[in-house]
Amino acid sequence: MAQISTLTLFKLKNASSKYWAFKMMQVGHASLADVKGQTFYKLMGSGRGIGFDPRPDWSVYVLFQIWENEACATQFMKDSEFFNTYKDKSEESATVFLRNIASHGKWDKQNPFQQNNHEEDAELPRLILTRATIKKSKLIKFWNYVPATKDAIAKAEGLIYTKGVGEWPITQMATISVWRSEQEMMAFAYGSEEHKKAIEMTRALNWYNEELFARFVPYKTVGHFSELQELEEKLKH
Repeated sequence: MAQISTLTLFKLKNASSKYWAFKMMQVGHASLADVKGQTFYKLMGSGRGIGFDPRPDWSVYVLFQIWENEACATQFMKDSEFFNTYKDKSEESATVFLRNIASHGKWDKQNPFQQNNHEEDAELPRLILTRATIKKSKLIKFWNYVPATKDAIAKAEGLIYTKGVGEWPITQMATISVWRSEQEMMAFAYGSEEHKKAIEMTRALNWYNEELFARFVPYKTVGHFSELQELEEKLKH
């Protein structure tokens, strides 16, 4: 059985649940460090707006995990006290199961993804994850430029959902974007002048100590997250 990844979004119920989730960013790692079949994980907070955003969204947290196979992920979701406590404290939560179809760059000095392509993937949606560790010397220039990139993706055809997430505020950031199709995702990547300029700026200004780009096929969802409803419905068929 091949490697898969899971992305779980938790939307917390109330102030006490949000405080609990914030604490878990420091102390929750003990529950995630030695999970059977898990080869990589990140527990992340999120930003308020589209794309990279330094303003925290205290209501949404993200757990990203890579698994030896789907059975290991399913067993974790069933048995993990940490995971199920998170779900209980959330007004809604959903896990998206992902197959990696392309990746390049590094995350914690490694590329943890293995390609896992299937014939039926051509007709399924796409999920893009980009993450970066921003050089401290480039932080001001980077954050001054960010608003222009947000405008580009906000207008994109075929975008189902996007969220800025992060391991550490300001310096270690990532974005998740979900697209109806490969074609619409590629049209944005290669057709948007703002996006092309952002890529050129990244290369020219050398903003990052480390960066990674990964493209996935979402093939199954478990649970419900209202902003992912379109994806959930597409994967039912």
